[in-house]
Amino acid sequence: MIVIHHNPACGTSRNVLKIIEDAGYSPIVVDYIKEGWTRSQLLGLFAAASLTPRQALRTTKSPAEELGLLDESVLDDILLDAMLKHPVLVNRPIVCTEKGVGLCRPSEKVLDLLPSWPQGPYFKEDGEQILDELGKRM
Repeated sequence: MIVIHHNPACGTSRNVLKIIEDAGYSPIVVDYIKEGWTRSQLLGLFAAASLTPRQALRTTKSPAEELGLLDESVLDDILLDAMLKHPVLVNRPIVCTEKGVGLCRPSEKVLDLLPSWPQGPYFKEDGEQILDELGKRM
């Protein structure tokens, strides 16, 4: 089973979802912008991915700066509270597979979590090639 915590408005998230689907998987897609997060869910995902809340904080195209969250002195609990109120503050996509959990940014990081990959050559939506004709990473 593969789960992707996805934001359909994010190009990287769309790329990761497409890579997963093109590899032959039908992932469970969690639109966390609509569904939001729970504290235990975030803590579990971060622990499984070896991320701190600071490392998972989306600092661009989010309200992080306006909320005063960019200062390194802001505590993890404050970051988590903000992420619960503003789901967009969590960087994405976060993918869970049998091989592990990871923040898949850049999108080709999802390959580390997939047992099998799409057939090559393979290109992201911006045209960047990530797999050659033999299906090997570029």
